[in-house]
Amino acid sequence: MQFTSNSAAGTPPTTSKRLFFGANLQGRRGTPFAVALYALRKWNAVEPVRGLAMQQLGTLGGPRLRGKPAPGLGTATASGTAAAAHPNPKSSLWRTAFRLGTTEPALLTLSRQLLGPAAAVATLASCMWAAHLRISDQFWALAIIVFLVSQKVLTIPELRPAARGQVDLQPTVPRLLLEWICIAAVLLFLLVALHLTQLLGTRTLTLWLLLTPAALVVSRSLAFQLARRWQPARGSGSRHIIIGATEAGLELARRVQQRSFGGQFLGFADFRDPLRLPSIAPEQWIGACAGVADFVNRNAVESIYIALPISSEPRIANLVQQLRDTTASIYLVPANIFDFQLVQPRCVEIHGIPALAVCDSPHRGLSGVGKRIFDVALAAVAFTLLSPLLLLIALAVRLSSPGPALFKQRRYGLNGEEILVYKFRSMRVCEDGATVRQATRDDARTTRLGRLLRRFSLDELPQILNVLTGQMSFVGPRPHAVAHNEQYRKLIGGYMIRHKVRPGITGWAQVNGLRGETRTPEDMRRRIEYDIDYLNNWSLWLDVRILARTAVVLLRDKHAY
Repeated sequence: MQFTSNSAAGTPPTTSKRLFFGANLQGRRGTPFAVALYALRKWNAVEPVRGLAMQQLGTLGGPRLRGKPAPGLGTATASGTAAAAHPNPKSSLWRTAFRLGTTEPALLTLSRQLLGPAAAVATLASCMWAAHLRISDQFWALAIIVFLVSQKVLTIPELRPAARGQVDLQPTVPRLLLEWICIAAVLLFLLVALHLTQLLGTRTLTLWLLLTPAALVVSRSLAFQLARRWQPARGSGSRHIIIGATEAGLELARRVQQRSFGGQFLGFADFRDPLRLPSIAPEQWIGACAGVADFVNRNAVESIYIALPISSEPRIANLVQQLRDTTASIYLVPANIFDFQLVQPRCVEIHGIPALAVCDSPHRGLSGVGKRIFDVALAAVAFTLLSPLLLLIALAVRLSSPGPALFKQRRYGLNGEEILVYKFRSMRVCEDGATVRQATRDDARTTRLGRLLRRFSLDELPQILNVLTGQMSFVGPRPHAVAHNEQYRKLIGGYMIRHKVRPGITGWAQVNGLRGETRTPEDMRRRIEYDIDYLNNWSLWLDVRILARTAVVLLRDKHAY
């Protein structure tokens, strides 16, 4: 299971902008470096004020507003209010803030993040040198733009767990090409808008756009090779142990050893007798937890991972107290956290307090913005191009059988809210009550034109309007009629998790052969499994893959009726 998080920490945006632009407005001369130093000096001047403001945060009462606890956040007792307003200075909780980070070496993190953008800039410089073009100030401005845009868009190369206990190098080549296409589109727009096209010329620009993907693939492989070579450089100083031979501990040992910077794994310690432990090699048993501190000191252990259940809190607290007399870094991995049905699990920071999301939407923050922009742009293009076809189908439906051209049905959308989903009417009935019978093969209710529409999913085209209004997405779990939702949510555990995202016109289950009628609860259960798998592994690249596979499935799907 992979835990990821996107968090940022730093100066308040408004303060940073005010200081930086204030320096410019005052007419400071010199290089951008001098301007940055001036901004830093100004920030140091206001830092004590910022620190004083931070001290107004209490452990229980929350932020103070004009000397009073925030409404609804304090306690009912007078003593509780006092504690909130005046936190105990001996306690470290009120002034402790957690930040999300990484355990890999800093140089490795830096190289993985910068190799791709650097490769794009180096390819640009090489193309200009080959074309005998002068390296001017305009080139350096363009190089900075290329580096910054690439650094934001390109996926950081890493090894990710895959099936059968293997690991895959990410991003894949197709995803890398898609990311470069997006970068190239932005850069071409900027080149035209800033009148820099004459700087490169058409031939040089074309050569750069074609060669850079190859350079990015090479940089990705280079980052992987640097990671593999890092282990010998670190030597025997990087040693770690795992306390708790639990399922999570065994999996952690396997994954850490797969990483090239994982160091030397010395073995497991546990409170249980070795005979009660899972099948581990005898050389991986280092002893009971009672003497683990001495073992750490004797063997110069650098990292300790505590993989014990959350219910072992007293034992964990005692262990941490013993290990404070060592110089090892200590990490807590709650072993029984994997007993939950995890959906988008990740570590998050909530105002400096660490939290583990065990069931969340993948479309939080910028991910949701990117998903929505993708949907709106694609829906606008599709609606413009398909408008004549939509009008022809609507007219054909209206003339071929009595009834409206559009069929509206209540279904569940994002967060389980009811929405009206539009379809071209393909049947002689418009069912939307407490009982809705699913369409079956050779269904007598289906019109002759409706069979053709349903065969190629043309009846779903009006749902582009649902995408434009924000009720649906192009890709997501297919929405079911309200009557079917109420039926299956009682039969299938975790059924409603699929509503953590907007429903889609097509989905992961549909392109894997689970389209159409669900004859048994087991059919629906398999569909829900694919929907939850989509939530766990969502990315814009996965959406693109599903859309491409949908076009193929429509031509040969036997379940379309």
